[in-house]
Amino acid sequence: MLHARLILPPSPAAGEIVMVRLLLQHPMETGYRQDMDGKVIPRNVVRWVSCELDAREVFRAEPSSGLSANPLFEFPVRVQRSAAWLVRWEDDRGERGELRQMMTVR
Repeated sequence: MLHARLILPPSPAAGEIVMVRLLLQHPMETGYRQDMDGKVIPRNVVRWVSCELDAREVFRAEPSSGLSANPLFEFPVRVQRSAAWLVRWEDDRGERGELRQMMTVR
């Protein structure tokens, strides 16, 4: 199961550009490593991640196997009003995840 953490500023002002940080807890296996028995560990990386603010996509990434485990994404967004964040992702095994979080704008 994948887990995510969305790190938002505590109370941004309307119209302010804020830096949003998204941490995905995922092993990001490249398919090149071997286990203790010499078997290749199957590739399993996050295929895509999408962030929506107030039902509008504001960030999307399609990482490759070159990304480290537990990737951290950071991106700027201009906030206008209090709204809900929706973060979705899927990995090579087809596992999907979703995170919903409210952001209060002053």
